[in-house]
Order: sequence, then structure tokens, then C-alpha cells
Amino acid sequence: MDFWQVLPVALALVLIIEGMLPFVSPRRWREMLALVGQMEDGVIRRIGLGSMLLGLLLLHWVNG
Repeated sequence: MDFWQVLPVALALVLIIEGMLPFVSPRRWREMLALVGQMEDGVIRRIGLGSMLLGLLLLHWVNG
């Protein structure tokens, strides 16, 4: 498989995973969004960076 075949699959999986919490627990999802809305930009950036690094490590481990 090349990149252009894998990319839509990866994006589809992201959408499925991202949609699980609002589907299963909309109240908790709303509360989480309210908390994120109160966070400083730097905190949100660090969370994003951590998430990206964790994803890269997982990708490296899977493709080992």
C-alpha cells in the first residue's frame, strides 16, 4: 500500500475514534469542551504536541 491508499483509511479511523465520546457520552464530551475552552493556549499546545509525539512513537513501534 502506498501513502495515498493509507491516508484515507487513517483519516477515517481518526474520525471514528473522535466520534466515539460524543456518541457514547455527550454530556461528558460537552463538559470536556468547556474545560478545554478555559485552558491557556500554551497548555493546549503542549497537549497537542504530546499527542503528536505519542502518535509518532506508536507509528514507529507498529512499523518497527
